[in-house]
Amino acid sequence: MSPTKSMKSTAANTKRKSPSQEIDAIVKETSDWRGKKLSKLRALIKKAHPAIIEEVKWKKPSKPSGVPVWSHNGIICVADTLKNAVRLTFPKGAQVKDPKKLFNTRLDSNTVRAIDFFENETVNETGLKALILSAMRLNTPKERKQ
Repeated sequence: MSPTKSMKSTAANTKRKSPSQEIDAIVKETSDWRGKKLSKLRALIKKAHPAIIEEVKWKKPSKPSGVPVWSHNGIICVADTLKNAVRLTFPKGAQVKDPKKLFNTRLDSNTVRAIDFFENETVNETGLKALILSAMRLNTPKERKQ
């Protein structure tokens, strides 16, 4: 391999952002209260279990930055900033026990559940951690229903 080819490859790799850096950018571009709330939710998700992986998916012209996703053997939850809320959507939320009644939207779905977090609302950290861990267990092969 020529030195020029190697240098180009290295330069391309250094310009590519990690998923964590991409989520940092999404938080930063959402500079109002929603960015702060997303940052807090992200920290709680990551703190829930060390094996949770951050990803960015679904980049498209209407959302060029993509969507923050947290997964472990499958998607646990997806974050989105709405006009008046920050939403965490759990693709398998209908199967997740919610004793603290945190799910407050998408309740009519057969599969998905979501939580809209509003500006001055306190996050139930214990309840959210329980939901995250429960959703994570659903993605673990031995926990899946036969």
